[in-house]
Amino acid sequence: MGVHVLLASTALKTISVTGLWLIPLLLGALTYHNYNSYDPEAKVLDKEPKREYDFIVVGGGSAGAVVANRLTEVMNWNVLLLESGPDENEITDVPSLAGYLQLTKLDWQYKTEPTSYACLGFKKRRCSWPRGKVLGGSSVLNYMIYVRGNKYDFDQWESFGNPGWSYRDVLKYFIKSEDNRNPYLAKSKYHGRGGYLTVQEAPWRTPLVAAFVEAGVEIGYENRDINGAVQTGFMIAQGTIRRGSRCSTAKAFLRPIRTRRNLDVSLNTQVTRILINPVTMKAYGVEYIKRGMKRVVYAKKEVILSAGAINSPQLLMLSGIGPKDHLRNVGIRVLKDLPVGENLQDHVGVGGLTFLVDKPVAIVQNRFQAFPVTMNYVINERGPMTVLGGLEGVAFVNTKYANSTGLWPDVQFHMAPASFSSDNGQIVRKILGLTDEVYDTVYKPIANKDAWTIMPLLLRPNTRGYVRLKSSNPFHYPIMNPRYHENALDVARLVEGIKIALKVANASPFKQFGSRLYMKPLPNCKQFKFMSDEYIECQVRTISMTIYHQCGTAKMGPEWDKEAVVDPRLRVYGVEGLRVIDASIMPTIVSGNTNAAVIMIGEKGADLIKEDWLSGKHR
Repeated sequence: MGVHVLLASTALKTISVTGLWLIPLLLGALTYHNYNSYDPEAKVLDKEPKREYDFIVVGGGSAGAVVANRLTEVMNWNVLLLESGPDENEITDVPSLAGYLQLTKLDWQYKTEPTSYACLGFKKRRCSWPRGKVLGGSSVLNYMIYVRGNKYDFDQWESFGNPGWSYRDVLKYFIKSEDNRNPYLAKSKYHGRGGYLTVQEAPWRTPLVAAFVEAGVEIGYENRDINGAVQTGFMIAQGTIRRGSRCSTAKAFLRPIRTRRNLDVSLNTQVTRILINPVTMKAYGVEYIKRGMKRVVYAKKEVILSAGAINSPQLLMLSGIGPKDHLRNVGIRVLKDLPVGENLQDHVGVGGLTFLVDKPVAIVQNRFQAFPVTMNYVINERGPMTVLGGLEGVAFVNTKYANSTGLWPDVQFHMAPASFSSDNGQIVRKILGLTDEVYDTVYKPIANKDAWTIMPLLLRPNTRGYVRLKSSNPFHYPIMNPRYHENALDVARLVEGIKIALKVANASPFKQFGSRLYMKPLPNCKQFKFMSDEYIECQVRTISMTIYHQCGTAKMGPEWDKEAVVDPRLRVYGVEGLRVIDASIMPTIVSGNTNAAVIMIGEKGADLIKEDWLSGKHR
């Protein structure tokens, strides 16, 4: 405050010389300063790290922001949060512009390895893997859908030998984070009010999503809270938005605590290695690059990796923790032989299932005039710009391969009131990396036409991929191979998922719009009868879309689990003072969008640290 007092004093002296006309200007400046200091949504300050902290958190994303918040609740703990990217900007706040953030400096812009099993409709047969390189991580790039997963996911985690991770144990952490503003959920025992993370429906929607939910009921599913007692069913999507704007984990968990004196946040700071004593096997700090300078910072208690399912395993391996043969092949000294980078899982969906409508009810870019739509968003916090990345509805359905109880569905639907070409080919085709042949043949002819889409996605894939180092250079992107669709049952489930999607689209609620399936075949699938099982399988392998849910690459498990990297308290095996707290630790992927589950992992992980250090149980 000293500098601001000095500035105010100087300004007052200036007033006496230059006249009273400056008073309103000064009052405005001081009012803004005071507002900015105490505004819970003001941006965080980028600080230069000191020499030493109690805890160093690597990665300010969906988990790391939560961990930094909760650890600094202990006032005598000093915490450093290192984020490789910058802070959010005005564009990141706008829900409908989520796609525009990809392929920018806020995105790592990863690509999967070429494959002959999937991604056949994308350039070089590689799927794009956007990952957030920004404070808030992928919660800044994602489509904001709030889905926790199925209770059987977490009960299964516990059954693998991970005590404390059952649904009964983790539900309280979902509730702890949440500030659910949907009135009809206010009294639900499954939801929270007053937490840091705002959850609600988008304030604007098309009539197509109501038809989607009604169609689900018509074919035998319930309209229900899919984050409640039972997941199976249809629902208007809930999202992490606040007053019509994105509520990232940076906005939710970091901005309100930006003035805590025991928290330093360093932006544009890429960690290149964890410092580990090879004799004692204790992590004692990290090496990082900021503004082109290599520096180190030390941790008195722990280093916590929250860099995500790609960067956390990359950092572990760069630091000598990983598969010994692979590390030796890239010239890295092996400190601990662990299966880091294995067990990679992701939700893969089928894109391009498009339905045309006769009425002007979809989102078509040319229809919305930029100025009035923008002003409605800025002034009223409403309008098409509040749509959750273009998604409006979610559903969880059972194919014939699903669990016999019907309570653990195997396919999820995302419903969007638009097609791949509703933006006239400006953004969607680029961020997906669609080949010109696929776009020009199939989607260009319906550019700017009213259309809607169902995208089925596989909830629990059988395949397991991997993350590997390309070299020992921390700035070389790692090798990422999810091995999409190498398992025949994974493909078969998605084929059945499309058949259920067609039943939804053919239900009576869509008749009022003249809805009908767009029947232009994909050029590499036209040898098959349109919508036969063979054609659908070809589409599954051609338009294989990641749902941005990579996880599992530092698997949590008991000591006897040869695939485990961390124990049930998220401590890396064989290394003292090092934990992983992010999507990497998931033994199996949750059944639904992963952001809410990763925030839960951050909440529980922070509690585990508090329990260990405040009770003296740390190792």
